[in-house]
Amino acid sequence: MGIKGCEVQLDNPWNTYYAGQTVNGQVKITFDSPKKVRGIIIRFLGEANTEWTEERNVTSSEGKTENEITHLKGHEEYFKIQYYLLGGKNSSETELPPGTHTYPFTCALPPTLPSSFEGEFGHVRYTIKVTLDRPWKFDQDMKMAFTVIAPVDLNLNPRVKEPFKLELEKAFCCFCCRSGPLAVITSIPQTGYVSGQILPITCEVDNTSNVNLAAVKFELRKLVTFHTNQPRSEKRESKVIIAQLSVGPVNGGESRTFTQQMEIPALPPTNLLNCGIIALDYDLHVECDVSGPHRNLTGKVPITLGTIPLAALRPQTDDPSLAPTQPVSPVSPPGDGNLGGALGWNVADSAGGSLYPNIPPPQFVETEYRAPTITRSDDSEHTQIIGDNAFAPRYPTFQFKNATAPATSP
Repeated sequence: MGIKGCEVQLDNPWNTYYAGQTVNGQVKITFDSPKKVRGIIIRFLGEANTEWTEERNVTSSEGKTENEITHLKGHEEYFKIQYYLLGGKNSSETELPPGTHTYPFTCALPPTLPSSFEGEFGHVRYTIKVTLDRPWKFDQDMKMAFTVIAPVDLNLNPRVKEPFKLELEKAFCCFCCRSGPLAVITSIPQTGYVSGQILPITCEVDNTSNVNLAAVKFELRKLVTFHTNQPRSEKRESKVIIAQLSVGPVNGGESRTFTQQMEIPALPPTNLLNCGIIALDYDLHVECDVSGPHRNLTGKVPITLGTIPLAALRPQTDDPSLAPTQPVSPVSPPGDGNLGGALGWNVADSAGGSLYPNIPPPQFVETEYRAPTITRSDDSEHTQIIGDNAFAPRYPTFQFKNATAPATSP
């Protein structure tokens, strides 16, 4: 008996904010019987954690070989804001009657936060915890996660607008006879993309060798480096295949040109700026699978993933409902972007709409890479998770009809 339900309602329908914006909302707690509390606390926390174990054989002082297991951890705290919605640390006990009690809250996010990220050996995570401070009893905690995005404007990086060409070439020797070379050229129109965009690939194969090319394989990869600082500094790398395809075969003496496309799903932006224990990059890995005992040719194309697309790209359709807009906070009065709601929450501004009017507003789509749980070691058995415990961040995802880079000025 006691708490019947607890909701944390944010003024953004996706529970997603850009760094530097203000989170507004309300806590709704429903009791089915009178409840005595000293206060109700809300805590906003932004942090990064990394963790894994390593095993190694060590020799003891007696000369015996033993298996040593070390738990490695890394931690960074970006901000922590905590205050009372009701009562206070030294307040007297208050009895709350049955029914629903609503408490508004607000929190200004620092402007230098890294984007939310969930990975195999670590995460960047933002949470809200509501605590019922009960005298002489265990506190009751309710906790939820939300997404923070650090904007990455591709238009500010001239290098990502340029086409990229990867050239792979090899001559094969068979029984002391040297054949002509196998040449594979992979081209993409630019190296900067956003989630939802199509990555077009052109692959030119000129096989003048006497060795058959079984396939050219393409993998869009997420490359993550995790760092620890307790009890010592270590790093661990993870390569995750986001999307893959292959073309071929091309037999000896043949030449062929292939055109393919990859759609980029909802993903965090490159680099995780301002996070010192997790580094994030992307690339397009190319492997030429040749027949026989020969070594395959491999190479990679760097990919930069942003949150604001290149300005010359166009929306997917001419439907007026998808035209660029200047939306305000979901709870703000229409026509006035300065009143109420999520202060500073403007999809068009944060996604580049005011600087680049042709950019369509994004959708905020859950990534497929989820947290197994958002509970921490300092959460008690009385902590109740609001929403899905297997939290998935949301990232701005766009729709386009043209995936090529803008024409360069003469």
